Amino acid sequence: MRVLCAFPEAMPSSSSRPPACLAPVALFLALLLHLFLSSQAGDRRPLPVDRAPGLKEKTLILLDVSTKNPVRTVHENFLSLQLDPSIIHDGWLDFLSSKRLVTLARGLSPAFLRFGGKRTDFLQFQNLRNPAKSRGGPGPDYYLKNYEDDIVRSDVALDKQKGCKIAQHPDVMLELQREKAAQMHLVLLKEQFSNTYSNLILTEPNNYRTMHGRAVNGSQLGKDYIQLKSLLQPIRIYSRASLYGPNIGRPRKNVIALLDGFMKVAGSTVDAVTWQHCYIDGRVVKVMDFLKTRLLDTLSDQIRKIQKVVNTYTPGKKIWLEGVVTTSAGGTNNLSDSYAAGFLWLNTLGMLANQGIDVVIRHSFFDHGFNHLVDQNFNPLPDYWLSLLYKRLIGPKVLAVHVAGLQRKPRPGRVIRDKLRIYAHCTSHHNHNYVRGSITLFIINLHRSRKKIKLAGTLRDKLVHQYLLQPHGQEGLKSKAVQLNGQPLVMVDDGTLPELKPRPLRAGRTLVIPPVTMGFYVVKNVNALACRYR
Repeated sequence: MRVLCAFPEAMPSSSSRPPACLAPVALFLALLLHLFLSSQAGDRRPLPVDRAPGLKEKTLILLDVSTKNPVRTVHENFLSLQLDPSIIHDGWLDFLSSKRLVTLARGLSPAFLRFGGKRTDFLQFQNLRNPAKSRGGPGPDYYLKNYEDDIVRSDVALDKQKGCKIAQHPDVMLELQREKAAQMHLVLLKEQFSNTYSNLILTEPNNYRTMHGRAVNGSQLGKDYIQLKSLLQPIRIYSRASLYGPNIGRPRKNVIALLDGFMKVAGSTVDAVTWQHCYIDGRVVKVMDFLKTRLLDTLSDQIRKIQKVVNTYTPGKKIWLEGVVTTSAGGTNNLSDSYAAGFLWLNTLGMLANQGIDVVIRHSFFDHGFNHLVDQNFNPLPDYWLSLLYKRLIGPKVLAVHVAGLQRKPRPGRVIRDKLRIYAHCTSHHNHNYVRGSITLFIINLHRSRKKIKLAGTLRDKLVHQYLLQPHGQEGLKSKAVQLNGQPLVMVDDGTLPELKPRPLRAGRTLVIPPVTMGFYVVKNVNALACRYR
């Protein structure tokens, strides 16, 4: 509403009436006063304000990284893998016959390979001939005397690829030597433990009562670990073996009490403290659940709880997340194995490294539910490609990120949860495409709009290689196929992974992050002091 009025240069005498053009102005002011009083008395919601289209997109975010010293340094095998015992229960290990599966495993090296899960609670040693069940692929027809024998066989198969280190005694994770004598020693230990320490090798000791009708407290569990260590010392092969535990579940009150008792007794006995995390307990989930910042942040609180107990008894002790899944009960088809689940997985990797967790073991590499990286037909799923990019580009040194343009004023009682998450590491020194001193950013954009990021400070005017990972196909976020910089990612053949080609961005160009996507950005030739040396 526009009111036009021409006022005289001098006001008339007091007896003169006001100009006629003031009447509409008075009417307009009265209307505004009426609306204001109505809003105060009734509906107190603010009046809608029309924003210029694209306003959010014009917000420029300035990004810099501290390059002098790393804030954390995690294990070289930070991203590691787990095999579920169902592969033994259902037949023999396909690692021995599938060239495709070995190729996929080799792509994620270096890594630990953990053999374990809840089904190990119900696997018992029986020194009987039990014909292995072939799953249709070529391979030798051999007998499974015990499931440790399978672990040693798979370890040898992977060792030929110079990728994974292992084998693990279920949930005690012994790094075994690869000599033939190891098989016999492991069988003898298994027989002794099955008679003496029936509770020791079970998963999630806090759930013993539910699963087995028996309970064990933290102190007793700690004594069992000490006894195990003493049994291993006289055996040359195991005298320098590493021991990890207690592999507790979500750190609720009773679980924290168990961990406290365990650390008080055996904190110095284990080489790293382990626990497991599951993001979503229920079976019914929606694709939008994977985009909720509140869900993404649940892990951070658990990390602090675990660290508080560990640092009370053994300050500086390494902590491993020995098993992480998006959803319980084996996952949800077309959700926990889709592109959408990658937001949880990539944020998990960034958050754990940033808070000082030394190793994270992904449950499972293949053949268990829908939380795996490779499906039962040995086809890589979105989280596999995400993990492959992480392995190729991300090194163990974590760098501090400084951002301007994202800050919001905190409100009492309200937690600010960022939908744009940025992590920075030194670029992996295994990647010979980049000189030492380069930095890799990985960014998660959960916003419905694109975000623009301007590199500043030490990153200003540097060449950048973009690795943008997006869903491929009509399914959108529920897609099980992905594309890298617009090109679908598929294996070339059973023995060859595709080339991960970056998209070069000119120096000084603003990074544009599309809505609801993930990407890696290698900033070349930064010559970062923190990244020059291993």
